Amino acid sequence: MKNRVITIHTNDTPASLKTKKLLAKKLEVSGFIVSESLEGDSELIVCIGGDGAFLEGIHKFDFPEIPFIGINTGHLGFFQEINPNQLADFIFHYKTGKYRLQTYSTVKAIVTTKDNQCFEHTGLNEIVIRGELCRSVHLNISIGGSFIERFSGDGILVSTPAGSTSYNYSLGGAIVDPRLKLMQLTPIAPMNTTAYRSFTSSILLPSDLSLGIIPDYETKHGIKITTDHLEYTYNDIDHITVEFSHKIVNLLRFETYDFWTKVKSKFL
Repeated sequence: MKNRVITIHTNDTPASLKTKKLLAKKLEVSGFIVSESLEGDSELIVCIGGDGAFLEGIHKFDFPEIPFIGINTGHLGFFQEINPNQLADFIFHYKTGKYRLQTYSTVKAIVTTKDNQCFEHTGLNEIVIRGELCRSVHLNISIGGSFIERFSGDGILVSTPAGSTSYNYSLGGAIVDPRLKLMQLTPIAPMNTTAYRSFTSSILLPSDLSLGIIPDYETKHGIKITTDHLEYTYNDIDHITVEFSHKIVNLLRFETYDFWTKVKSKFL
């Protein structure tokens, strides 16, 4: 009989560690093998915590195709499907196949430096491009190879539909149904004066278009790239390409899940 391995990732809060211990016990009683690492025969990854722990788990395991499910012991818990008091129901529904998979697209930034080195960073929620040390930046932006604007301000955010309810939403961006495959470009504190002209609202882009960014180095300060919660700083960028990634994230959803009901319960 094939081993049924479930991987558990958790943050270090007392509530999460307590939930992890209880879940592991219930899973083992139900015939599963529990692991903290991603095994070759792992069939599900459970992330315990808030949305931060969920994103941390996705990056830790490098965007595997194995489904994820979240148990919310944090605050908002937008990605999380279940609460700690629903562990028995979760195991029952999972064993009986009463669930479906929801596929989320990801976005990637390809950073090319002036000495022709390339670095690739992937995000489930968003990619943020801004100045180092909270300094304003000037970015020459093109869409699909056509020059659009010389952006001036704190930076820009490129979100997926999954990330539309995160930082993008706090910047005034639109909430996007995850069934739509698009990128949303949202400015961060854009300058719009007689000296600087920038778009002040979000731009929605189809999945087959890429975003080109060339920093305008008027100073020697670097550019910071943030993917979800991970930060990288470069001082010698030639250009950045932001586009959809081939990596996907599969979330386990039960029959009662509805995206807009979730939005209403978390934001209204």
